[in-house]
Amino acid sequence: MEISEKLLCLFSTEVSAEEDRYVIEVPRQEVETGDIDPDEIYRVALISRESEDGEADASTAQPQAQAQTQTQTQTAPSEPQPPVDVGETRYVEIEDIGKQGDGIARVERGYVIIVPGADVGERVKIEVTEVKSNFAVGEIIEETF
Repeated sequence: MEISEKLLCLFSTEVSAEEDRYVIEVPRQEVETGDIDPDEIYRVALISRESEDGEADASTAQPQAQAQTQTQTQTAPSEPQPPVDVGETRYVEIEDIGKQGDGIARVERGYVIIVPGADVGERVKIEVTEVKSNFAVGEIIEETF
């Protein structure tokens, strides 16, 4: 299967019925990482959960629990893992400044790396010092590349 370079995010979710329409919920993390704006309109592609040999994915073969309250936080069954690891070095370009004055870089899938002491437009080599589900923190180890 070919994936477009315009792909902003990829997640698993259920289609639910709501009065006269069907709804696909976007995980909060996808909006918070900055690639999706809730006020914009997007094209949506649905991909079968069947493997290439035609067999259903094991996670879809089992019946899904239907009783979930609206107050429960829903998480995608296979949320993507952060694209970086603690101790990893990366070359990044600072795209923005955060509310606290730290540099903001984005890597795969729009994943945010906060880089204290960096300015917009700077290209720096960083070492990842902390990794969370929706962002990481990196320390500058080389000013420009």
